[in-house]
This record gives sequence, C-alpha cells and structure tokens, in this order.
Amino acid sequence: MAGEKPNFNVIFVGHVDHGKSTAVGRMLFENGNFSEQELNKMKEIAEKLGKKGFEFAYVMDHLKEERERGVTIDLAYKKLMTKKYQVTIIDAPGHRDFVKNMITGTSQADAAILVVDVKSGVMAQTKEHLWLCRTMGVDQIAVLVNKMDTIDYAQDKYNKVKEDLGNLLKQTGYKLDKINFIPASAQFGENVTKKSEKLKWFNGPTLLEQFDIFEPPKKPTDLPLRMPIENVYSITGVGTVPVGKITTGIMKPGDKILVLPARSGKGVTGEVKTVEMHHEALKQGEAGDNVGINMRGVGKQDIARGDVICHPDTAPKVIDEFTAQIVVINHPTVIAVGYQPVLHVHTAQIPVQFTELVRQMDPKTGQVIKEKPDYLKNGDVAIVKLKPVKPLIIETQKENPHMARFAIRDMGQTVAAGACIDKVAKA
Repeated sequence: MAGEKPNFNVIFVGHVDHGKSTAVGRMLFENGNFSEQELNKMKEIAEKLGKKGFEFAYVMDHLKEERERGVTIDLAYKKLMTKKYQVTIIDAPGHRDFVKNMITGTSQADAAILVVDVKSGVMAQTKEHLWLCRTMGVDQIAVLVNKMDTIDYAQDKYNKVKEDLGNLLKQTGYKLDKINFIPASAQFGENVTKKSEKLKWFNGPTLLEQFDIFEPPKKPTDLPLRMPIENVYSITGVGTVPVGKITTGIMKPGDKILVLPARSGKGVTGEVKTVEMHHEALKQGEAGDNVGINMRGVGKQDIARGDVICHPDTAPKVIDEFTAQIVVINHPTVIAVGYQPVLHVHTAQIPVQFTELVRQMDPKTGQVIKEKPDYLKNGDVAIVKLKPVKPLIIETQKENPHMARFAIRDMGQTVAAGACIDKVAKA
C-alpha cells in the first residue's frame, strides 16, 4: 500500500539545459510510470518542434510554452515508488526568470539532486541554486553528473567536475562525505535505474538507488510544540476548532496550551479537549500531522489564521523586530530602507518594514561584500532587519528552523526568501 511507505520530497535543481527534466522523465519511464506508447507520442511532438531528444523532458514539461522553448517554467510534481519511499519529485526550473518557482519547491523538499552537465561544469546558476538549497534548509544533496555520453564516459572529465563541485559544496556548507556524485547519461538511460556497462569504473549508486540512500526526514517531535493555525471553525455543540499542521512537537488531549499572539497580542490560554485527524480522535498529534483541535477556554473571536498554538512553558516570544538572511529573487527595481512588503511565514501574512540593510554578501562564497549597502537588487544576498506591523511569532534558524523560513511578497510575486537569524522580543 502506498500509504505504508513514508513520503519523501526530492527536488531536481541545476542550470538550464543540464538535463534535469530528461533525467526525471527517463527514470519514470524505466520505472514503469508511463508506457512505450506515451513515449512515442512525446518523441513525435519533440521532432515536430525541432527538439529531437527532448521526449523524456516532456514527461515533466507539460506546459505548451515549455515544450516550444525547451525550458522548465513551473514546478512539476510526479510520484515514484522506491523500495523505501513514496517519492514526490519536484522538477524545478533552472532558467533565471523562474528562480522564484524554484524557491517554493525547495521549501518543501527533504533532499535535492543537483544536475550538472559534465561538459559545462559549474555555472553561475549552479552556485545560486546551491545557496538557495542551503538557505531554504535542504540538508541532503546528491549530484548527477549528466551527459557522460558527450565525453565518451571518460573518468578524468568526471573527476574534474567532481572536484570543482566539491569545492563549491564545501563553501556552501555541505559535508562532502555524505554526497554521492553519480555519473550518468539521462538521454540514453546509463546509470539512471540500472548500472551501466559504460561506467564500469564507477561503483556507486544509480540515480534510482540514491533515493533510498537519503535518510528519512526526522519528524521534529523533540522540538517544542508549534502549531500554526490555518483556519478557525465554530462548530455547534463542539465549540471553537482551530485546524492546521503541527510543525514541531507533540500535542495530547488534556494539554494546557497558549495561543500566540492572538487577538490581544499577548496570547490566550486554554486546554486541549480532543485532537482529531480525518475525523478520528488521536491519542496524540505529532509533527507532520494535519489536525483539528477542540479547545476549552478559547473563543473563535480570540484567535485567527497565523496564530501559533504552543505549550505555555516552552512558548516563543512575540516579536518586535528581527534580523534575517535573505536572497532577493524578483523585485522590479531595488529594495531600500523603508520598503514595506508582506511577510509570509508559517500561516501568517503580515506587512513588514525594512528598517536596516545590515550587510551584503557574495552569493557564491558567503563573504561580506559591503556593510550597510544603500539598496539591494535581484540576486543579492544580505542580512537585514525587519519590523512587523502587527505582533508576530517567528523563531530563529537555531531555535526552530521550521518556524524561521519565510518568503517576502509584493505585487503578487515573491520578492525575496530567507530565514530569521536573530530577534528582539516585545517589551
């Protein structure tokens, strides 16, 4: 049964045209996710559009515009069964304009596969994608050194790319002893789901085997209880029922709880009567569960979406101002002090003001380029200070990474993404 295998989200990232979609398409085909007939149909479309060899990519790139341009624009999701997991594959755009979609994908990923063309090696976007993976908290990564057929499966060229990438991964803060560099030709299916005769010198895993090498995401049940509220219902005969996903920790019937910041800004206390999932009462709800809770002592008018349920003795502080590391993704001009977009963190959406641009960093090395820059533009990575307009619950990356990551949006698009690294509590 599908339900018995844990779900595992893997995002494919990398520079445009390095073969991400082809790798995913080939793997799904060899794994029996679509038929020879469907593949032939895609071959025909590819040849008609003058894109011979793109048929596997079309499995993922189903938008007409993507087929014609040969570029992945949106996020595509596909399911794949391995021995250990039910894998959800997220194929992220490599093209510059589409980085914002990639960020949405990375924030949901448990692991990343970085696809690199062995001939081109490390490109500007390869670096950017690695930093984004790091910023968005993707800790596990593997590298697919693709298009080995173009260099006649030569080991020395693979070694060179492996060395360059190794240096880059180290700079970004990844540990090399855990990372596999898998040589492959997605186009010809070498080392995708089956060991390749042409790569006898490589004794590591195939791409498919790599999925089961990744460690299952830990359920952060050891962290304090945090349940951001998605919605609040008032049910006749039952009372106030907030629903949402328990982000970290454990919740049991009988628990005393505190909802922050709540309508008052100072929180409201209550008690859990029941925890339910899919209309069944649970002995306890834990990190990862989407639940509804029936509470004593809390009225519908007291709480709203964006509030966070926690235990009173391990409650976070309501924030007055916080410091964050951000990457600017998509702003029409520049960001300066005084800019006021909307912060999206867990289920809260609150206007924030940029009160200080502390320092700007090199996105490729993480080194400081400039203290107190006048403005930030697309592609810049920086430490900034933000002041929410209303009371807010956000935690630092160190305290609780699951409550630290956020996106900044304005005019219907994601302007920046980042994580909280320091904060000032309300007096």
